[in-house]
Amino acid sequence: MKAIRAIAVNTFKEAIRNKILYSLIFFAFIMMLISLVLDQATVGQRNKIIKDLGLGSINLFGIIIAIVVGINLVYQEIENRTIYPLLAKPVKRGQYLLGKYFGILLTLFVETLLMSFFLFLLVLFYEGRIDFYLLLSLATIFIEIAVISAVAIFFSSFSTPFLSGMFTFAIYIIGHLTEYLKQFGNDSGSFLLEKITLFFYYVLPNLERFNFKAEAVYHLSVENDKLVLTILYGVIYITTLMILSVVNFERRDFK
Repeated sequence: MKAIRAIAVNTFKEAIRNKILYSLIFFAFIMMLISLVLDQATVGQRNKIIKDLGLGSINLFGIIIAIVVGINLVYQEIENRTIYPLLAKPVKRGQYLLGKYFGILLTLFVETLLMSFFLFLLVLFYEGRIDFYLLLSLATIFIEIAVISAVAIFFSSFSTPFLSGMFTFAIYIIGHLTEYLKQFGNDSGSFLLEKITLFFYYVLPNLERFNFKAEAVYHLSVENDKLVLTILYGVIYITTLMILSVVNFERRDFK
């Protein structure tokens, strides 16, 4: 655990040095522009749009950084050969990979926290109160980002950054369309196509499970069982991907 924690902290510091969190400046700038543009809108509608766009921006920025960082950190250390002295020490490859993943999560958590803080300030300015309903969507957004980070780590454990980025982005897009994919197979009338789409429906992450933006913006109630199953689904998917990533990384030849 000490090795994993040390690698995670070092990964976080490395991410900070690479100025990844500077994306917060762009987020703040975009949100301020949106608030100015929507200033003439009706109060109720304006507030809902700000919340929706704010949550969407946090999600988008988080996903982009998860992909970029996830596919590059391990590859850069292999290319720069800085990984060899580390693995020569009593550090297993699995510990190294898990440390990298938790370091990425720490980076994304800090970024999500800071962007969420700015969104809360913006909502407070317009509504005069803190909307705690946003916490629900922000929590599930972070779980989705964690899943995508695990996907990026999985592909980077055996592939190049370009292919890993393409594959991860494709998984992100398809992950929000799995329900349509399943419905397409059911409506196709083809037994083979139905089974193929059903296979991908269960194998690929169903990222729409983590979409609680409408519930947060419109203050809709959410069943506790649904929320618990969503969290459990994310944890199981991340755990499975990290196990597969460690297996691939253990077999990888760095020569």
